[in-house]
Amino acid sequence: MIPKAIGFPVAVYLSAYLLFWFNMANELIINVRPHETRVALIENDLISELHIERKTVHELIGNIYRGRVVRVLPGMQAAFVDIGEERTAFLYVSDIYRNLPDPKHMIYAEDRYDNDENKGYAEEETRSVNELSLNIEDILQEGQSILVQVSKDPMGTKGARLTSYISLPGRHLVLLPYVNHIGISRRIKDKEERDRLKNIIEEIRPDKTGFIIRTASEGVEREKIKPEMDFMLKLWANIIDRMPKSTNPELLYMDLSVSLKAVRDLFTKEVDRLIIDSDEEYKRIIEFIDNFAPALRYSVELYHGDEPIFDIYGIEMEISRLLDNKIWLKSGGYIVIELTEALTSIDVNTGSYVGKRNLEETILKTNLEAVKEIAYQLRLRNIGGLIVIDFIDMEKMENRLKVFSALKEALSKDKAKTYVLRMSELGLIEMTRQRAKENLCRLLTEKCFYCEGRGAIKSKKTICYEIFRDLERESSLISSAGEDVYIHVNPEIANVLKEEEQQSIIEIEKGLNRRIIIISQKDFHLEQYDITT
Repeated sequence: MIPKAIGFPVAVYLSAYLLFWFNMANELIINVRPHETRVALIENDLISELHIERKTVHELIGNIYRGRVVRVLPGMQAAFVDIGEERTAFLYVSDIYRNLPDPKHMIYAEDRYDNDENKGYAEEETRSVNELSLNIEDILQEGQSILVQVSKDPMGTKGARLTSYISLPGRHLVLLPYVNHIGISRRIKDKEERDRLKNIIEEIRPDKTGFIIRTASEGVEREKIKPEMDFMLKLWANIIDRMPKSTNPELLYMDLSVSLKAVRDLFTKEVDRLIIDSDEEYKRIIEFIDNFAPALRYSVELYHGDEPIFDIYGIEMEISRLLDNKIWLKSGGYIVIELTEALTSIDVNTGSYVGKRNLEETILKTNLEAVKEIAYQLRLRNIGGLIVIDFIDMEKMENRLKVFSALKEALSKDKAKTYVLRMSELGLIEMTRQRAKENLCRLLTEKCFYCEGRGAIKSKKTICYEIFRDLERESSLISSAGEDVYIHVNPEIANVLKEEEQQSIIEIEKGLNRRIIIISQKDFHLEQYDITT
């Protein structure tokens, strides 16, 4: 409550400031139900990340297995590995540890957890180097047991992708047991702080054991880091100890639940509070925080409201928008996102935006506005792989460069690795984005059994003309079958046949010498019809 001593104008401004600050707060919202857990990271009043874990489709990424090689494919320089899951996983030659410290791999490991700028394709470079050095058939044989970790979840018909370069992430550190290297998150900018943290790890780490110092370590004292390191080393020792005790494919280590992963990876100093609606999961989070980040304990809240937590924060409405392929821009333009098996295409349109001065300026403004929305949607929807963006054509080269630079800048905050090519003469930008999980649209939807994945259904006219052709094909059968012909159709089609195509029906009746009776069937799909006598 604002004291009376504060003047009215000052009180108004202060209230407005406090309201603005509250609305701009960064929050982590977790909705837990027996069948599903959903995590939303809200930054500056926008959902920047959304993670969904369902009991029927559990994530494998981060899990460590004792695997068994079931097939080696020299032509692909890969192997299929049985890890005890429904589908066999696959392992590329570049992802097999062979006791050779690889500095390129060190970059890749750091990218996985604290990627805050576009560092290029270290993973792809590593693969090309390793493929030249050794063939997979010289490393693996069918029936061989191997310690592996899931680096990418199964997607579509593909099994999980594996690596034998193990990494165990913690709150402050990532353990790299096979790499003698200390990496530091690039988000820690201060040189003195970087040196301090590196010196701490150098002093307390075992010989020839690698660690990445995560962003959350900034300002954390040795007394907090040492227990976490000891815990991670003990965990690794337990995994190694279990490996030889079985001969079958087996899960040796399961990564944290999606809610605890969110606490570990997303609940940083930039996040003001975490709100969760499950008492049981709240207790787990508090226990986790007490062990690894006790200072954050008072930023965790248990939600007791009657209205669903995702409704309160407007997240449910945003999730429904994820299913739309058309996203409107504030200016009146829009983008269209289309997912295919091979790539994702994004089309930019001016829509109802007409600008104020000239066409080139209108197009540039629409493209620049689209850039921010595209970067946001890629991250929110977790779209990966090859992406082609069709911007509105611009005549000036300087404007093309502006759009290209703006896109790179917008993508720089993305944790997933991205690689962007310059805009072509046709106004196209090709890019790739690291894909570790299935994108949210595919998780939340399935192939349409009406249109069989076409994304469209036949027009009413097309269906009517199909009916006419079927009547012609069966004319001999119909002529001898009785007096009347009955056409059972969806009510929408019935209206078109009775009104717009009435003359066509009369002509067909003359040809058949039979009366045609149209019957509406409310339970019929638009494309469904049945001809009887």
